[in-house]
Amino acid sequence: MNRWRKALIAATVGMAASAAFVVASQPGQAETSLVAKYFCTGGVAGSSGGVQLEALVTPRLTSAGMLDVGWSIKYLGGKQFGSPGFFPKGSTLNLEGTVDITGAWEGQLRPKGSQEQAELVPGDFLKLPSGLSDAGSVQRSGTIRVKPAGLVVRFKPAKGEVTVNDNKLVTYSSDWYHHQTSEEYADHIYDLHTTTQKDGIAKLEFKGTKVAYIGRREPGLGPVRILLDGNTVTDPVVEPDKDRNGVPMTGTRSKEVLWESPELEYGPHTIEVLNVEAKTAHVDAFRVTTGEITEPPSHNEATCTIQGDPGAIEVNVPGATPTQSNSPSTSPSTSQTPTRTPTTPGTPDPTNSSPYSHTPGPSHVSVVTGGVRTATATATVTPTRSPKPTTTKYVKAQVAKTPKGGVDTGEAPEPASSSYGLIAGGSLLLMGSATGGLLLRRRQAAHAGGER
Repeated sequence: MNRWRKALIAATVGMAASAAFVVASQPGQAETSLVAKYFCTGGVAGSSGGVQLEALVTPRLTSAGMLDVGWSIKYLGGKQFGSPGFFPKGSTLNLEGTVDITGAWEGQLRPKGSQEQAELVPGDFLKLPSGLSDAGSVQRSGTIRVKPAGLVVRFKPAKGEVTVNDNKLVTYSSDWYHHQTSEEYADHIYDLHTTTQKDGIAKLEFKGTKVAYIGRREPGLGPVRILLDGNTVTDPVVEPDKDRNGVPMTGTRSKEVLWESPELEYGPHTIEVLNVEAKTAHVDAFRVTTGEITEPPSHNEATCTIQGDPGAIEVNVPGATPTQSNSPSTSPSTSQTPTRTPTTPGTPDPTNSSPYSHTPGPSHVSVVTGGVRTATATATVTPTRSPKPTTTKYVKAQVAKTPKGGVDTGEAPEPASSSYGLIAGGSLLLMGSATGGLLLRRRQAAHAGGER
């Protein structure tokens, strides 16, 4: 019995040793974030009230020596950014934040993000970018503080054209009426707005670089005058009862471009169709065109101010590894601004008196609160170490006696490796055998007792 007990104890010890080898801790990286709230006004935020946003700001120190600051953005409440006009698919909403960096480094990062939009009409909600980010190369050790600041929202319209029909931004004087038309006329969406009153006006407000008035050409229609931004631009008047050559119409042509503006500067404009005589006048639709725009227009820009004090995040940057060079550097860097171009961490400034200057170690990320306290997290970054000097070590390659049963190769047998996996497997088998033997002995004893 004593022998089996010893076997069981030996197997248990073997399993413990094997488990201790397999379960090894790996260095990881944790992140911490803070929440910043913004109130946006002007531009795509609208003229009444404003739009509230929430940004989750997360700095991360990478093993490549980069400080990466990421933002995730979402709307707060029901108010959202709105389209300022009629635009084809491809317009973009662009957000740019500001992050102030103080401490061992002094400067700013500007996380940016962009989101493409579907076809838009005025007032359509605009989708936010999935995230914003920016990164800078951190080449000096020490503690830096990351604090979110301002946020700007810009809208860039897509190039293209949109046909506007039956939209609330097209207004009519009381003498106009709306009616459906037969498919044979092929009017746009098979409807028209019509008046027979003198001085009846149809008006469209739009943003773009060109606009066209679309209607019918047919006999019996009266002349109309076009006003652009309040100014008469048609002299003589437009005559829809004639073709483009001035010949009186004998039939009906639908969806005709009766007048088109010259190229305009992008921005808000108005077009008005004025019925000159007490004759029939039609408005089928307007076509708004937006040309190529290289930069988001300033009048679409919304400015967002931070609400309250969201606090800051402190990042402890480990010591940088000096770079080896054939000639010593005579002008150490004194720049305090993180560069956005990824670079290899360079030689630390020998004049820097920071206690972190040459102390390699894990980076530490903590939150410095301005209001709500946020938990502390630690980010581990493995610093680059200087190569150790190479030394020559002589080892006797042959052994005095070849082991019995081995091949006489003149080489020593391979040293035993730490085969902990085999030890663990053997230990498990041994433990199973010991347990089985004990059970078998108990069963035999019980059987013998039963025979008596």
